[in-house]
Amino acid sequence: MTFSFETVSRGPRWYFIPIRVLLVTVVVALLSFAVSLLLGICAVVLASKLRHIHPDLRVAYRFVAAPAAGVVAAIVLVSATFMEIRHYKRVKVLRRIEGQIGRPA
Repeated sequence: MTFSFETVSRGPRWYFIPIRVLLVTVVVALLSFAVSLLLGICAVVLASKLRHIHPDLRVAYRFVAAPAAGVVAAIVLVSATFMEIRHYKRVKVLRRIEGQIGRPA
């Protein structure tokens, strides 16, 4: 009785590309929003201390964090799309080559 440890792997699925791209875009945009908000709050508090006025933290949201997160989200959306399409094509070609030469035992 011989056992074969060959795993049956399915080929790449194109409909997972938009899901992965959107997931990565949302996660990176949220992280960039959080970091830029922290830096924006620190800058607003520092500027208000130097000018001896009360800090208006709405500035950190409106003019620092939201635009920074939007720019980062756009960049990540475009770059993740290109990377996922390139990965899909590469895996597709490698599966075809693997099918032509046969699986090693």
